Amino acid sequence: MSVCAAQGFVASGIHCGIKPSGKPDLALVATEDGHPVAAAGVFTQNLACAGPVRVSRKHLEATGGRVAAVILNSGNANCATGNDVEVAERMCALTAEALGCSADAVLVCSTGLIGIPMPVLPLETGIPRVAEARATSGAGAAARAILTTDTVAKEVVVLGGEWTIGGMAKGAAMLAPNMATMLAVLTTDAALEPDELHTMLRDAVAGSFNRIVVDGCTSTNDTVLLLASGRAGRPDHDAFAGALGEACGSLAMQMVRDAEGHTKVVTIAVEGAASDADAERAARKLAGSLLVKSSFYGADPYWGRVLSELGVAGVALDLDAVTIAYDDVVVAKGPAPTGADASAVAAAAEFRLTCNLGTGRHSFVLYTNDLTHAYIDENMGTS
Repeated sequence: MSVCAAQGFVASGIHCGIKPSGKPDLALVATEDGHPVAAAGVFTQNLACAGPVRVSRKHLEATGGRVAAVILNSGNANCATGNDVEVAERMCALTAEALGCSADAVLVCSTGLIGIPMPVLPLETGIPRVAEARATSGAGAAARAILTTDTVAKEVVVLGGEWTIGGMAKGAAMLAPNMATMLAVLTTDAALEPDELHTMLRDAVAGSFNRIVVDGCTSTNDTVLLLASGRAGRPDHDAFAGALGEACGSLAMQMVRDAEGHTKVVTIAVEGAASDADAERAARKLAGSLLVKSSFYGADPYWGRVLSELGVAGVALDLDAVTIAYDDVVVAKGPAPTGADASAVAAAAEFRLTCNLGTGRHSFVLYTNDLTHAYIDENMGTS
């Protein structure tokens, strides 16, 4: 059910002609009656953001956070084309016409290749069809229609007793600080105001999507949206915030486990840091290191590479107190090996790299992958 699990929402997904393969490439999530409801969004921090991001931000501001629908396409990012804003506005206008709402009550998301003009004719004919197909049973079709290099659809439902949160997402690469080449739409039937939704969504994203790093690249199109129909009444604030974090966390981990070309999922935990900022900085340094990520692929617990990267992370480090472990196998204490063999751990599909900096009590955890030949093959060009 995902985005249709909460009361008051419908969805659909079709092939409209953007993808030459014939795979689904156009999705819609909308309120059941076409009326705007409370909503919030968190977007990429890439300054070269795509037209859909600029339009969605503008529409949320214009309506004070009241949204009736989200139209999404895959196969083309509608970014850096010269007319990406105009095309995004046209997608909203077509959707509004089909649903009977105002154009600024529609948000828009696109994902795919950057810098290639978006074909408009498939949208002119496809958006009325995807609107016609909307139904409470359409969540799965919508989730499949937003995929690009993903191999599986990503969906979640979290039950909160009287209320529900559902969500769908896509993302398999350009997963780096502050979200990724990712789109996510979450819905709930809880009754909350736009400012409340924004605060809780921002915090949920910080603890989930912002803690995954596949390749160190931040996309132009990253968007996470949350719509609330209010049909189930007002929730307990803390309970809802926790459930929203759980939903976003599930979608984020589904992305890491479907990352382009990966063979490993690695949890990186930095402990014993002088500050939260130091812990996060060190963890991101390791997650973005090509040398460290290559050693993950080679199933090599190469602690020397890890120590070297920690040394240039720009954080406080007690060289004599630092420890490095793969799962529970401590391979280094200070600037010396322990002699312990962690090769079996490093060969596993999922493991944890824990580094204690020996300078304090602060910590940070994020999730990453190995760097593989298959990732390079996937990203050598636009074809």
